[in-house]
Amino acid sequence: MKYTLACGLVAVLFLGAGNVLANQMPGHAGQGYVAEVVSGSSCADVEKYSTCHHCGMDREKFAHSRMLITYSDGSSVGVCSIHCLVTELKISKGKPVKAVEVADLYTKKLVAAEKATWVIGGSRKGVMTRVAKWAFAKRGDAAAFVMKNGGVLATYKEALASAEKD
Repeated sequence: MKYTLACGLVAVLFLGAGNVLANQMPGHAGQGYVAEVVSGSSCADVEKYSTCHHCGMDREKFAHSRMLITYSDGSSVGVCSIHCLVTELKISKGKPVKAVEVADLYTKKLVAAEKATWVIGGSRKGVMTRVAKWAFAKRGDAAAFVMKNGGVLATYKEALASAEKD
């Protein structure tokens, strides 16, 4: 089974935890139990869309900033950043959007873009932009990031508006 580099650490952590748990749980062979845990990896979208639909950047390398847009017709597009999401939305203007997901900067797990806490600006270099825009599943992680790197807390709507200006 192939694991992406971005998810490799998650897989390794699960492998270790899975083997320990499997050895403690009657009726669970180590590898069977591990496969069950790892198959829930949050990086399945990287397997499906390995490169950005618009710029061709490696979505595995940029798993921390990647986004996934799903349209009402069931189609979806994987991009590397909010910058390329803006491009996708402009090209597909009028096409009903069902969901927009973004990777949490730290865990790389996809979360609903509107539920994420965003940070605009700061000292950490952004992806495809001069003004960085990062997403966090937990507001506390975003606040800690701002304390360390600068920037301001924002909503998805504000991050999107900032990206449209880039």
